[in-house]
Amino acid sequence: MKIAIIDYGAGNIQSILFALERIGFQSFVTKDWNQIKSADKVIFPGVGEASSAMEKLIESGLNVLIPTLKQPVLGICLGMQLLCKSSEEGNTKGLGIFDSEVIKFSNKVKVPQMGWNTIYNLKSELFSGISENEYMYLVHSFYVPKNDDAIALTDYETSYATALRKNNFYGVQFHPEKSGIYGEQILKNFLLLT
Repeated sequence: MKIAIIDYGAGNIQSILFALERIGFQSFVTKDWNQIKSADKVIFPGVGEASSAMEKLIESGLNVLIPTLKQPVLGICLGMQLLCKSSEEGNTKGLGIFDSEVIKFSNKVKVPQMGWNTIYNLKSELFSGISENEYMYLVHSFYVPKNDDAIALTDYETSYATALRKNNFYGVQFHPEKSGIYGEQILKNFLLLT
């Protein structure tokens, strides 16, 4: 299986590579259009600030390529947020795969939300073998409100979408590569999607 991790200078790439190795899969890091298009699965990571990350995607033309992909694509953390229509962070226009705006937590709660929190209302084969209210690791100041594409929810100040799905595109706000055996199970489930 060819697993491409998109390299656009805004990813937590090493920990994803190591997590995939731990569950028995080899992957490669690339910004090459042909390698990404011909991969069986594509992982779109992201750590950092939305507007500068989007600028890097535009510079490389990956903003044009990503929405055209037909194989399963998994956006992680900022990667998921960039798959949305827009983000309040840096007033950023996203890739528009998910028709959602990413908004900031209010100053009533500690920002960023950092650490372990539960996911529930699980609605996808991505969560096969994962129990309701399992803990995942999160680090983020912006979130996607509940919407029709939500396949998992988390509570922090409000109930929000911690995972999304539309057609072949999946997104998780949490870091499966840092979420222990259950996060690794989610990565494995993604790689087994057809």
